[in-house]
This record gives sequence, structure tokens and C-alpha cells, in this order.
Amino acid sequence: MTAEATSTGTEQLLAERDGYVLVLTLNRPDRLNAISGPMLRALSEQLVAANRDPGVRVVLLTGAGRGFCSGLDLVDQQRASSGGEAAARRAWQPFDLRDAPPVVLHRMDKPVICALNGAAAGYGMDLALLCDIRIAGESAKIAPVMVKRGVLPESGGNWLLPRLVGWGRASEILFRGRVLGAQECLGLGLVNRVVPDEALMMTALEWAHEIAENAPLAVQATKRMMRLGLEETFETTVDHLAVYLSPLFASDDFKEGVRAFLERRDPRFEGR
Repeated sequence: MTAEATSTGTEQLLAERDGYVLVLTLNRPDRLNAISGPMLRALSEQLVAANRDPGVRVVLLTGAGRGFCSGLDLVDQQRASSGGEAAARRAWQPFDLRDAPPVVLHRMDKPVICALNGAAAGYGMDLALLCDIRIAGESAKIAPVMVKRGVLPESGGNWLLPRLVGWGRASEILFRGRVLGAQECLGLGLVNRVVPDEALMMTALEWAHEIAENAPLAVQATKRMMRLGLEETFETTVDHLAVYLSPLFASDDFKEGVRAFLERRDPRFEGR
């Protein structure tokens, strides 16, 4: 990986560029990457910037050390709460909740791949499920243990799981608070592939670069249509498709794709 220096505003989130791929690494390995207020702010800022940056075509999200993300940092949260309600709000709601990472992830047009290393619990599970593609190491786990802590999936898990695995399976997983291993996640369709832990980042980067080689405007429009289609009728989707196709047909990338096909070579897309 060729890293470019990127300012994140906190050491708790690492950002590295590898060509058109932005790799974001949750970086509190001593706490299994438990989410803190500064990490939330940095992650939102990086995702928003990536979605606007034409130099980024794919985002890859992972965790440092032996876990992806153990959820919200309950120790920090308890400390903030002990300082009173105002202190708790400052620590955990430093921005409009509409700009929190789960909301930003959901509305992103750039593809996001999760390299799922170790456990993704609570908030970490929601972050993983909000990614478009999940590649899991053999030691990966998804842990929807919120009901065992007296809370509910606070960041979209209760919206996502029924859509990913169906109502019955989602009910079983969430109500029982069961921990799912990598192979069970694969069987349920919660991850796209399971690979040896040592091959996880290599595989995730291969997928990311493969996506990044495609026409970025077309990839982003495809993702946007998929997202809108979750809430639309088929007829409405067809109407929206016509709206998005016109500018794509007029793009330089479309012309390059046709030329490359006729010349029997790989296309070189510029994103315009």
C-alpha cells in the first residue's frame, strides 16, 4: 500500500490512500477499537470528504489489531455521564446526528468495503452492516449483544438486519443476542466471503481496486439506484433510471468504454 499523509484530527482513525482507494482504520486496538467521540467525528469527516473527492472511488473500512469494533466505549460514556447530562451530550453528540457515521455511510454514493477482522459488536456491527460489501477473516464475529446490555441497535441494525436476512432470522439474532461466527455469517449472507485472517486485507484491497477500475460515475449511480430502490416501486425506479442514464451516455467515460470495447483493450476511466 502506498500511503499518503492524511489529516484526520485524531490518532484514533488512520487514513491511507492506495491509488483510488481510501483505507480507514479504526485505531484503538487496546480497546478493541471501541468507538469514542473523537473517533466518531473523524470517521464522519473522512467519509463526507471521500464522497466528495473525485480522487476516491472506493472506501475500505477496517480495524487495527485483533478486533474490528467492540461498539461504543461504555467506559468513556460512563465517565462523561458522571459529569452530568451536558457533559455527556458534548462527548457523544458533538454534531448533528444526521451527520453521524451510520447516516453518512447509508447515503454515500462511493462503494464501501468492510474488511471484518475479529469481532464487530453493537455499534461496530451496525458500521459493518452499513458497508456495501463485507469480507471477513476466519476469526471474525458479528455480535448483536445489545439486548444483553439493556439497549437496542442504536445505529441502524434493526433496520438493516430484516432487509439482509429476513424478519424471522433477524428476530432470532437480535432478540437472542447471539454471536455469529464468520462461517455462519457467510451462510446467512451477512458477509460476501470468508478468507484466512492473514489474507483479509490483501483480498479486500484486490476487490477495492477491481471496483475502482470501473467507471466511477456508473458505479456511484448504480449504488444510488440500489439505495433508492429499497423504498421505491419498480415503476418509480424505471423512471429514475432514465434520469441517470442520460448524463452517463453523455460522459467521457461512456465514450471511453465504447472505444475500449471496439479496440479490445482495458478502458481507462477518468470519472467525467
